[in-house]
Amino acid sequence: MTSGTAFGREALDSLAQRLAAVEGVVGTVLGGSRARDEHHPGADVELALYYRPPLDIAALGTIAREVDRPTATVTAPGEWGRWADGGAWLHVGGVVVDWSYRDLGRVLRAWDDARDGTFDFHHAVGHPLGVPDFAYVGELALGVVLADPTGELAVWHERFQDYPEALAEALVASLWEANLLVEVAHRGVPRHDTTYVAACLARALLMCAHAIHGRAGRWLVDERGAIAAADRLPGAPEGFAARAHAILAGLDTAAEPLESALAAAVVLVRDVGKRLRSRPAA
Repeated sequence: MTSGTAFGREALDSLAQRLAAVEGVVGTVLGGSRARDEHHPGADVELALYYRPPLDIAALGTIAREVDRPTATVTAPGEWGRWADGGAWLHVGGVVVDWSYRDLGRVLRAWDDARDGTFDFHHAVGHPLGVPDFAYVGELALGVVLADPTGELAVWHERFQDYPEALAEALVASLWEANLLVEVAHRGVPRHDTTYVAACLARALLMCAHAIHGRAGRWLVDERGAIAAADRLPGAPEGFAARAHAILAGLDTAAEPLESALAAAVVLVRDVGKRLRSRPAA
């Protein structure tokens, strides 16, 4: 990670080490666009704090107030909901620094489910499709381990590079829902219900993105950028992203543009299924 702010790599490593020394914290991992070195200068610094209960919230609060401001706060585990868990939103050296708690026990259970080809999407603010169970695994696989006193996170980080074939097959099989969604979306046309049609199509297209990632053996942990990322993978139909964005951009309240968008969506979802079912797993 590079940074032109006062919060550069040295400061980040120092903070990561301090957090890893807190009781209950197993280690800290840099995530998001900065972990992939694809960030813009003002991008948030996303820090995952992997822990085993009990977690010393008081100690984390002390660190937060020292690096940010005296009124900075941290949450208890679970305060942001079952899947977002908890953490803090801080400003350090001119950069937004997000702390996100990740219960390592839950991460490992998600890994077991992924190897069994079992997954579901769960409600969380900011995730219109929902957070998939396997996002916990993908976050660690895609992240940069910053502080890991026992070496345990490094072991799991390496192990999670092997994308489970059973999960890939399950994601491709789940395209039945995408096909059904574009069919039931027609119910919104007589009512000129653009919102209903758009919601069905967005979910269907995001499920296609997950299936394309699964077949390619690539972790997908967030809806943001999912369509563009899928377009770059070998299993995507020609022009996948352009076609997907055009479908949603063409929506209107009139019946004709709604029907046109739905017809294009039916073809695109069908094309995704054909490509992925004829392509061997990565």
